[in-house]
Amino acid sequence: MWYNNILETIGNTPLVKLNIVTKPLKGTILAKIETTNPGNSIKDRMALKMIEDAEQAGLLKPGGTIIEGTSGNTGMGLAMAAVVKGYHCIFTTTDKQSKEKIDALRAFGAEVIVCPTNVDPEDPRSYYSVSSRLEKEVPNAWKANQYDNLSNTQAHYEQTGPEIWEQTEGKITHLVVGVGTGGTISGTAKYLKEMNPNIKVWGIDTYGSIFKKYKETGIFDKSEIYPYITEGIGEDFLPENVNFDVIDLFEKVTDKDAALMTRDLARKEGIFAGNSAGAAVAGLLQLGNELKDDDVVVVIFHDHGSRYMGKMYNEDWLRERGFLKDEKLTAKSILKRRANQDIVTVDVKQSVLETFNIMKSLNISQIPLTQQGMVVGKVTEADILNALLDNPSLKSAEVESIASKPFPFVDLNMSIDKISTLIDKDTQAVLVEDEFGRINIITQYDIISAISEI
Repeated sequence: MWYNNILETIGNTPLVKLNIVTKPLKGTILAKIETTNPGNSIKDRMALKMIEDAEQAGLLKPGGTIIEGTSGNTGMGLAMAAVVKGYHCIFTTTDKQSKEKIDALRAFGAEVIVCPTNVDPEDPRSYYSVSSRLEKEVPNAWKANQYDNLSNTQAHYEQTGPEIWEQTEGKITHLVVGVGTGGTISGTAKYLKEMNPNIKVWGIDTYGSIFKKYKETGIFDKSEIYPYITEGIGEDFLPENVNFDVIDLFEKVTDKDAALMTRDLARKEGIFAGNSAGAAVAGLLQLGNELKDDDVVVVIFHDHGSRYMGKMYNEDWLRERGFLKDEKLTAKSILKRRANQDIVTVDVKQSVLETFNIMKSLNISQIPLTQQGMVVGKVTEADILNALLDNPSLKSAEVESIASKPFPFVDLNMSIDKISTLIDKDTQAVLVEDEFGRINIITQYDIISAISEI
């Protein structure tokens, strides 16, 4: 048996029991693994449905251009279908999205325009507004509009809901879904509640999004809106695809809990899933007291971990945001391991000879230069030697005349591996500001000493 094209492989994704991360919970917890779709996400379903409905309605014509504002996954589904069907694609996205998602879209031949995250949807710079403008400017263009295009919801009513019902033999008691456009949860929930009105539907939201408060109060509170890291869920407006009537409650999850659970899914369950899956499982754990022994819970795992290699699966990224403790050496742990050392600096106006004498008396081979208290450069023994070999009279010149670029500053949470990549024959140390605002220097010797103590 074979398929006529890649689009025919969309759907029929497996249900997999979670065993470790959900151990504290009662009931049976099943993950709907949408990464087995050809575009590695659940968005393949609705992308194809939106295109097919637009074709039937005469909105998308042969050789046309598909335009969409997308965080990556919907764009992937649209781009994949466009290749098969012969359309062009222009996507707008936000600068908080992972580089892997943007590169994947471009791999399919799509044009990607990156827009700022921290602006209102109505702002002409937002990825919503830019995509709407392009729809008017580009000839023979059609905007998919995944947020308000109800074909999004319909795809999950026709596919995802029936699949879950059949796979659980009608035993499902709870559906847990991270909510972004709202199509997945609304379409799936509508079908499942038609089959059994007692099924509970829990939407997972993030701090910085308006869904939870709107569901509970009916108030669109702009004070709830602020930037967040979690990708794929939450919004700062109300998409038409979010059907609040079929969602029983919303639970908010922090960026940290979502990121760490995403990582745990790979390490403890062997499931390489995306950020929204981590958020959904973290949210389920927060709601765990609601579950009983005979409950059957289905959690949607939207997309694949490969799109988050530079973020949730990158330990330096996690440390820089304070999400991960010092499991391995960092700038902070190196400072803790050695005795307190006051950094020695030289003002740029001191002479070359004075600087050399200070270095000699302290037995150091490099020293930062400051100007009005700010680090602006450095001088090494090699800098002084080379300068005096060229011109011995420079010994009385101001040291800034022979200065080289300053030592790089690093974050306290930067790993020793990353620090080591910054140190070479020209840069023999790095600077770091500690919790008290003091500048510290970390040299090659400090790194070697820290490693040898492990």
